Amino acid sequence: MSLRWKRVLVKLSGEGLAGPAGFGIDPEIVGRLADDLAAARGLGVEIGVVIGGGNLFRGSWLAAGGFDRVTGDHMGMMATIMNALAVREALKARGLSVSVLSGLPMPTVCDTFTQRGALAHLAGDGIVIFAGGGGSPFFSTDTTAALRACEMGCDAILKATNVDGIYSADPRKDPTAERYEALTFDEAIGRDLKVLDTAAFALARDNQIPIIVFSMQEPGSLAAVLRGDGRSTLVTV
Repeated sequence: MSLRWKRVLVKLSGEGLAGPAGFGIDPEIVGRLADDLAAARGLGVEIGVVIGGGNLFRGSWLAAGGFDRVTGDHMGMMATIMNALAVREALKARGLSVSVLSGLPMPTVCDTFTQRGALAHLAGDGIVIFAGGGGSPFFSTDTTAALRACEMGCDAILKATNVDGIYSADPRKDPTAERYEALTFDEAIGRDLKVLDTAAFALARDNQIPIIVFSMQEPGSLAAVLRGDGRSTLVTV
């Protein structure tokens, strides 16, 4: 089977783990995501994963109340570690080897990220989940995903959302929103498309790593995108 990419970074939103409740971790949703990741890994693709923490906590919530943003961001990083551990356990239950590597040192619960260690794990037969953000405040998990993709030499960044690509506006709110099949990085940045933050777009652009935006609402969608069959938006130089 011919695959579009051999090593990818998959970016999942924390909100995507919450399910209908909108908060917390839904085991059924986590299990479905684990099935999709396992199926993609079964194609022979090396997979790194970055998961947000918005289903549990966001640093901006504290900042809005006048609290210290750094403390809030550290709390948000810990939320991503909680999500990573949940996904790890679901993947392990499906027979996969999984490593959680954190940019924020939490040695009691997971290993600390180093590029050398992560590359060794990726070259094995499992999946690597990058947790704890980049270890520093003021950076989103989108930017972390772009950073880890650069450090790992990934061929692409696959950004999972609730819709099948990038639109000019939220299609769930605006039925006239235009869907894009392809964009350049400069177009995505210039049009202020909010699917990723500007820093993530710029980092991927400068390292010539394409970003593919797709929906993980349908089972098997990740494997379909990797095979070149899925519906998505491609962002390239």
